[in-house]
Amino acid sequence: MIGAARSPIEWRKELWGSPLRAVFTAVLAAGFAWGGLHVLEWAVVHAVFRPDAQACRAVPHGACWGVIAEKWRPILFGRYPYEDQWRPAVAVVVLSLTTMLSAWPRTWRWWLLPVWLVSLVFFLVLMRGGVLGLESVPTNRWGGLPLTIGLAVVGLALAFPLSLALALGRRSQWPVVRTLCATYIELVRGVPLISVLFMASFLLPLLWPAGWQPDVLLRVLAGLSLFVAAYLAEIIRGGLQAVPRGQTEVAMALGFGRWPVQRDIVLPQALRLVVPALTNSVVGTLKDTSLVTVVGLFELTGALGLALGGDPTWRPFYLEGYLFIALVYWVLCFGLSRYSAWLERRLAAGHLQLES
Repeated sequence: MIGAARSPIEWRKELWGSPLRAVFTAVLAAGFAWGGLHVLEWAVVHAVFRPDAQACRAVPHGACWGVIAEKWRPILFGRYPYEDQWRPAVAVVVLSLTTMLSAWPRTWRWWLLPVWLVSLVFFLVLMRGGVLGLESVPTNRWGGLPLTIGLAVVGLALAFPLSLALALGRRSQWPVVRTLCATYIELVRGVPLISVLFMASFLLPLLWPAGWQPDVLLRVLAGLSLFVAAYLAEIIRGGLQAVPRGQTEVAMALGFGRWPVQRDIVLPQALRLVVPALTNSVVGTLKDTSLVTVVGLFELTGALGLALGGDPTWRPFYLEGYLFIALVYWVLCFGLSRYSAWLERRLAAGHLQLES
């Protein structure tokens, strides 16, 4: 069976079943052991963990994890005022908890939408301030992990409804609607995200009336949402095409309307079929938020440049900083992939129970 776990005997045959395989296995094992030993010596044995730049320079063959201990706050929160960094910390925790709550299928009820609205307002109030005695912080000082997660979560939340409309519109029987949706999808998917961000940041302000300039974060968020929606629309359209047409015909023959059929029969099955592809797009969107640095917003990777670029004492230790950023991204992306696998198994089990 595809995806089934292999037994130890099968693994033994796979690795040592022939002389050629045994040689390759031995060479790869020796290479991994040699590389792992050197990485262990650099990262642990000879590493400096205390925030002492002089001690780090005295050990040139070891990692300087002290740069993380010294600069973790500007890396995680960017240029946000130091004394108010509890606000983005609380805001990102609330937004993350709401996202995790939404990931549980039992919470997929009508009350989830008000919860999201409250969470987004709470996030905006904490980050922006200006009310409830909180000092106002302009968006150009937002940065680090809260900006990364905020852009990814809010961008996806705005993009998903639009992608549903585009996917359904591209399959519409009305030629005008179908042509407009297909043109939008192909046009957006034909350009890189960085060009969309540049247009949203520098070209769109030229088209607004004089004296009215939308915030750069809003422009970037709009560009990101419109870009992601085009990719999600094609994923959802693939799921819609995988649902047998006979189900739609039978449901309409029984008296169901076109929209109830799409809402209650076709879309649930289509979304279940494309869970892995949707997760891949979500992971890609999370990582693509690093591109907003080019338009003056310093998310996680941009905040690292701010934290170390202006400090000659810690500037030589960029590698350790980037490894820390990579670890943060890996934890987030690995968690998403594991959730996708769990959700796929759960939905498949529920589907089998319904069929039986």
